[in-house]
Amino acid sequence: MTRTLRRILVTIRDLKRAPLSELRKAAALAQAAGASLELFHAIDAPDPGASWPESASAATVERQRADIAARARRRLERFASDQSLRGVKVSCTASWDYPPHEAIVRRALDTRADLVIALTRHHGPGARLLLRNTDWELIRHCPVPLLLVKTRRAYLKPAVLAAVDPFHARPADLDARLLTSGGRLARLLHGKLHVFHSYMPLVNVATLSMGAAPLVTLPPQIEEAHGRQVSRVIDKLAEAAGVSRSRRHIHMGDVAGELRAAVRDTGASLVVMGAVSRSGLARLFIGNTAERVLDKLDCDILVVKPHTFKSKIERRPAVAPTGAPRRKRAARAPRQPLPPATVTAMRVMLPPV
Repeated sequence: MTRTLRRILVTIRDLKRAPLSELRKAAALAQAAGASLELFHAIDAPDPGASWPESASAATVERQRADIAARARRRLERFASDQSLRGVKVSCTASWDYPPHEAIVRRALDTRADLVIALTRHHGPGARLLLRNTDWELIRHCPVPLLLVKTRRAYLKPAVLAAVDPFHARPADLDARLLTSGGRLARLLHGKLHVFHSYMPLVNVATLSMGAAPLVTLPPQIEEAHGRQVSRVIDKLAEAAGVSRSRRHIHMGDVAGELRAAVRDTGASLVVMGAVSRSGLARLFIGNTAERVLDKLDCDILVVKPHTFKSKIERRPAVAPTGAPRRKRAARAPRQPLPPATVTAMRVMLPPV
């Protein structure tokens, strides 16, 4: 979100319940930026065309699809009438496409959205707000900045915490994009941008004759010199983004715990994090750090990709008009997402990347 915020795509997954927190936060951003909103629902009901032409004519299938889409649009229009959206230009779209994350990415690209907003949900009574399969797939594949709404707290002059990491192998422009995106959101919402970085202490491995390799802490002066070097690099990034020293948070320790502590100490409403594409087993992961952090943060999350990121999702929808299939899989029943238990098992069994 390094450019002007003009078009916001709001994903609506559950048509039975109005996502009030998502709508109100989207409205706050749209009103501040003068942006338009689109409420979008990817229809994942059983496709009437799955059995065509064996049991129904092409006209019948198209009529059934149109009826289902019309009902979905009417529900979206009901959401669009919420008082929080008064004065905001809102459009509603429901389309046949699957799986949901691909449909959302396609719609974002087709409409040239500057921001995608998605709402997380409780997995069960009393459970924390956890990211679902679609959330993780959007984090991996969505080229547009992605705002994951995890709390109901309104944006009232919020603290926006950009988590930078210039010391690991990743695109050179990513940290600057995080700060630019975070700064833009902070200004729109009359909040403050903060910078966070966490690093681990230097250690020396002493190999013993018995094969053990305990971690030996280095002398304090070496750790202090390392800390000063880290601070100089972070200070340079922060100064370029206009972030004062009082809003720079440089911690030594595990990033998962330190970031949660920084969110608590600053009262941050939103954390800005980067996501990079990887290969191999990383199809299931976006990185060990993100895997340990994103679900545990008690605030909203803005995920930003590098400028060079290109989505590999096909631009044509999976469900094409009957009689003119665009892809072979259009004639098959929609793919079903993996159940949460299956995904959890994968995360446990496969090593982090």
